[in-house]
Amino acid sequence: MTTSVAVRTVGPRVRDVIAVGRPAFWAVSVVPYYVGILLATHRLVPPLEEWPRLIVGAVVMGPLVWLAVLAVNDAYDLPSDRLNPRKANSPLLNGRITLRAAKRLAFAAAVAAVGVSLHVGVVFALGVLLAVLLGYAYSVPPIRLKTRAGFDVAVNALALGAFGPLAGWAAINPDLGDFPWLMGLQGTLAAVGLYLPTTLADLDADRAAGYHTIAVRFGGRTTYLIGYGAWIAAATLSVVLAATGTIIPRSMLLLELVMVPVLVAAYPKLIGPRQSFKGIIVLASLFLIPCATFALTYTGVL
Repeated sequence: MTTSVAVRTVGPRVRDVIAVGRPAFWAVSVVPYYVGILLATHRLVPPLEEWPRLIVGAVVMGPLVWLAVLAVNDAYDLPSDRLNPRKANSPLLNGRITLRAAKRLAFAAAVAAVGVSLHVGVVFALGVLLAVLLGYAYSVPPIRLKTRAGFDVAVNALALGAFGPLAGWAAINPDLGDFPWLMGLQGTLAAVGLYLPTTLADLDADRAAGYHTIAVRFGGRTTYLIGYGAWIAAATLSVVLAATGTIIPRSMLLLELVMVPVLVAAYPKLIGPRQSFKGIIVLASLFLIPCATFALTYTGVL
């Protein structure tokens, strides 16, 4: 009887911890991490002897880092989350995880992320440490970059667009001198385009809580236009890179000339000033078409 009660008690706790870590977000960093591996190896499938370290790196980049930064973010976002219907099922709001437990969980995940990342490499571990520190700086007062218009976007865009590929590269090659930084720039611009509309979903709650996010500072329309401009810049850069054969093979130029207008036109159709997360997911899926083609051509499959 005691064992069955313990199982019923522990079960929800494990599910709540996983819920705080948002499994849906894990691919957002693991996919760019894989792109970095692909860039470093020129192979779709890395050498078999590298798999153990790379799998450890994926666990760090996915569950551990996200749990560390999201648990601390949830802890310090409670005032606005209480005003946000989208966060109604949060384990913290429902009382399934206490505020104190969330902070402890964030710290434990951060320590685990940095500690485990040492098995991948020192450079990789230093990058993970920086990512965790930025995650804390984003959420924790007095720095709290989330409430500083511009910094809120920069932290998220750089983390998703540049840090992910850089981490994958470092997992294979700790020498970052040959990393294709223009790909990091394109990824960052695309991340700005996809991230900024998400701030509009929390605009009312953030404004009511007194958080000076970029959406609160500039308003919904201007924030949307900045995101759209970044999206167009990312698409344009991909055409330039393909036309010059810089990183992106010239054989992809025709596809870029076809897909770029589609992606630019799809942005206002799928997102618009009144964004929906479904639209963002569809747009990101369209973006995967040229990304997948790049992977195949870069590795010589096509």
